[in-house]
Amino acid sequence: MSENNIRNVAIIAHVDHGKTTLVDALLRQSKTKLGKEFSEESTLIMDSNDLEKERGITIFSKNASVDWNGTKINIIDTPGHADFGGEVERVLKMADGCLLLVDAKEGPMPQTKFVLKRALQLGHKIIVVINKIDKPDVRIQHVINKTFDLFLELGADEQSAYFPVIYCSSKLGKAGLEPDLQKMTDITPIFDAILEIIPAPLGNCNQPLQMLVTSISGDNFKGRIAAGRIINGQLKTGQDIMHINRAGEIKKYRLTSLMTFQGLQRVDSKEAQAGDIVAISGIPEITIGETIADVSNPQRLPLLDIEEPTVRMTFSVNTSPFAGREGEFKTSRQIQERLYKELETDVALRVEDLNGSWIVSGRGELHLAILIERMRREGFEFQVSRPQVIEKKTEEDIFTPYETVYLEVPEEYSGVVMQKMGLRHGQLQDMNTEEGIVIMEFIIATKELLGYRSEFVSDTHGLGIINTSFLEYRKDPGNIYLRDRGSLIAHENGVTKLYGLISAQDRGELFIGPAIPVYSGQVIGQNSRADDIRVNVCKEKQLTNHRSAGEGVSEHFNTPKVVSLENALEYIDDSELVEVTPKNIRIRKINLNARY
Repeated sequence: MSENNIRNVAIIAHVDHGKTTLVDALLRQSKTKLGKEFSEESTLIMDSNDLEKERGITIFSKNASVDWNGTKINIIDTPGHADFGGEVERVLKMADGCLLLVDAKEGPMPQTKFVLKRALQLGHKIIVVINKIDKPDVRIQHVINKTFDLFLELGADEQSAYFPVIYCSSKLGKAGLEPDLQKMTDITPIFDAILEIIPAPLGNCNQPLQMLVTSISGDNFKGRIAAGRIINGQLKTGQDIMHINRAGEIKKYRLTSLMTFQGLQRVDSKEAQAGDIVAISGIPEITIGETIADVSNPQRLPLLDIEEPTVRMTFSVNTSPFAGREGEFKTSRQIQERLYKELETDVALRVEDLNGSWIVSGRGELHLAILIERMRREGFEFQVSRPQVIEKKTEEDIFTPYETVYLEVPEEYSGVVMQKMGLRHGQLQDMNTEEGIVIMEFIIATKELLGYRSEFVSDTHGLGIINTSFLEYRKDPGNIYLRDRGSLIAHENGVTKLYGLISAQDRGELFIGPAIPVYSGQVIGQNSRADDIRVNVCKEKQLTNHRSAGEGVSEHFNTPKVVSLENALEYIDDSELVEVTPKNIRIRKINLNARY
């Protein structure tokens, strides 16, 4: 297959605008053979990870390939969250153009801006797909105008700003050049637009081999598998190649396998040309961003430039009284091996060894929370500290990261949101109201924003939308928002009793119910006042032979707040840790025996 018969296209969009559903529709329309694990009725084929299915978001970019009228179209599904910027940066290097998916009601959203900015910087051709036109309350012209404004704001040139538009309902598998569902039959117009507008790869098959590695995965039989795009030249199974690592060192290896993508599967192939996306094995030490080059004329490609981490946490071995009871992997060696293994596939992550604990740095709270949750599900047991921002120190000053925060809240809750952002020294940049929804844009220091998300959800009764994106490093103003309420701490080791909990609930909000084992120093709730206080939740009622009519009838136990991993990471302060095990998420004091 010549490079003219290949198209590499990335699908970019905000979270939940339907890009993974669109990929499913394209795969089905092209009659692509799917694996046995995908039935005709299964949905969201690309979101195969358990966490992705639960949260309804894409975390890991993936490749699929379809054959349309003799042209191979490589489709790359990208994450929409700015926290997974490491993934986005890499996959856009593999594409020559993008489908920008926009919700027909919501319009372009903040995370769209993050990925689109990267695509325009790379000079990609953009096709705008207005999705979900089957929804009852769509605002198509408004959405197109907003998208045009976004292109101008991001500095798009004239050619990019006058983008082609396709209207689509990915759920129904229909698309067309007009926003009329009745005239649509199938998804063909999207395929036609890709062939017409997205250019063929520029690579030359006759030049010396150059391939950029953009992702790494493991295989029990083949070892490390490196996926990426062939920029120039061609690859064959069993070929000798040069591997140029990040330090510029060159080593010779022989490929043990060469695979291309067919549907969602990797299939063995004898050869591949410039422009195609392939997966190779046979190089044990290869990592993301490095170059595979020709033996006789090895030429290095530019290293991938990934945004620096902004948030860090300390991981350490669990030291609570319940340590070792619930996890399969709990030793420092096992935890260290798992963290270093993650570095192989996540370019935006950093791990620093501190003799028994590890400072793990990432692109945001969500980035690190997803890693913790994945480790927890794999059977790991450990404890983590409060997230902290990574500041840059110079001789004159300290610089701290700032974020742009986009908030959409119903009008009746806008007052409390403004008040909370004011307490955290947020600077209001823009504010307008559309149909009872207030849209606000703030600039705020990352360290003051930490811990606000769960508060925002409760303040807006779950109806608010919050999105953030990294802005820049600015001089540290010295402000810091501190939690205004203390913790309720278990007084002794034991099992919680309803009698003790009913007495304790008057002090604040509880995180646990009855018949749950606790230990002295464990945080079991939030105090209604600013200080920490110990409470005895294991206290039992002293029974006597006397009872009076109606005793205990008026007592009521409030439903405790269920603390998820994200809630726990947002809640803790510098004197507390989150204990993470496959069965439980607990909050504890660092010093279990401190008196309050």
